[in-house]
Amino acid sequence: MASHRIKDLKIPNLGGWHSPKPMHGTAYIIRHRLRSAIIMTLVAVVVFVSTAVGVGAYTLANAPTPIKPIIQPHGKEEKLVDPNAGKPIEFLVLGQDTRDGGDNATLGGTDEKGEHNADTSMVVQISADRSYINLVSIPRDSLVNAPSCQTSKGTVPARHNVMFNSIFAAGWNVGGDLASAASCTMNAVNALTGLKLEHFIVVDFQGLQGMINAIGGVNVCLPTDVKDSFTGLELKQGLQHLDGTQATEYARMRHGIGTDGSDIMRTARQQYLVKELLTEALSKNLLTNSAQLYRLANEALKSLSISSGLSNATTLAGLALSLHNMKPDHLYARTISVVPAPSDPKNRVVWASNADETWRTLREYKPLVQSDTPSHGTSGQAESQGATNQNQGATSQGQSSNGTQTQTQQGTLDPTTGLITTSDGRLIDPVTGGSVDKKNGMIRDPVTGQYMGVANQYLNATVCAVPAQK
Repeated sequence: MASHRIKDLKIPNLGGWHSPKPMHGTAYIIRHRLRSAIIMTLVAVVVFVSTAVGVGAYTLANAPTPIKPIIQPHGKEEKLVDPNAGKPIEFLVLGQDTRDGGDNATLGGTDEKGEHNADTSMVVQISADRSYINLVSIPRDSLVNAPSCQTSKGTVPARHNVMFNSIFAAGWNVGGDLASAASCTMNAVNALTGLKLEHFIVVDFQGLQGMINAIGGVNVCLPTDVKDSFTGLELKQGLQHLDGTQATEYARMRHGIGTDGSDIMRTARQQYLVKELLTEALSKNLLTNSAQLYRLANEALKSLSISSGLSNATTLAGLALSLHNMKPDHLYARTISVVPAPSDPKNRVVWASNADETWRTLREYKPLVQSDTPSHGTSGQAESQGATNQNQGATSQGQSSNGTQTQTQQGTLDPTTGLITTSDGRLIDPVTGGSVDKKNGMIRDPVTGQYMGVANQYLNATVCAVPAQK
């Protein structure tokens, strides 16, 4: 399979264009305490993640620390701007399954060390007008053809029919560093999808724990009791406020009560957690001014591994501020369509024939919504140029402008649950077109029947009586 490498292309930095850097070299990774905290704020409320931030010993020597002006009497706070305003931003988020370090070992549920796998992979695309975010998860057990890639110490040869998460491990084993592992994974995603990702963020268990604690925990609605003997996590059905440790274990669990043991269901649950993190941050007005962002940054994570193009603190804070008006239901999350792998149908999956429809939507910078899904807002005007033709004339997630039920081609749209009820009583998610399980709110792919997400508005309304965010 061709690698679709990006040749002779400079590495963009959100604060401007700089000299090109090796995409697979150690210099491609930057860690900085203040920068880490700022980007973690962004990651915490916008993207998932099932692991959190950063291992690796990659620091930027002599990097200047941004200086905040001292506010004078009757003066105004420094205004942060988004220099990439009007341009889409996309990157790869990798959740590293590592037990290195005491907290990672505890949260990982085992004392195994030295392992480096990427058990969570999400492509994140922020729209040019900052009105929506696309998030697509790639199951770790997907069998794919991995292109060759360069590491800091040599080449990983092309491989066929391998587990997706093994690409990260292979890069680490040859290169011996996080830059190699993440760059090889990003290279493979570009080859497999036709995207041109140039940025990545790597997170681990300890990072997610600290990230969630930094915003004061997160509310989740549990459709059933949860009990995981591997971690000792026990939660009751209903609305629960989870701290960082509980939320991390909830995001990772695949055993016991409350899960079917599959990675696909775990991935959907992680997407739900991202949405709830975003809702939590917006409800607390954490993305409204630079002072709050910097204060939160001081309490956030102490380590983060990111590619150099995402390393400017002021720019990232400005980007976070630009998202403060985004509605939680405009985070469009789904898992790429998969079917059981013919070679190992019980344990492995392959991408379905309709998977490229999702990647094409991202390549065309459009929101991941059905063509007949109602548009965002009451005026009927699409919120981005890419959404104009795709979802003009209705409301996202089934929230009608007057709060009443409406009729669609598929059935009755309930603004309280955000779902369509068909004539035979089935529940349909209007964003994905998938069918919804009435018991647990899980959304199934309309083509493959596999889990692809969670109907969080339905869960909140029916199980936990939580009002929808507006």
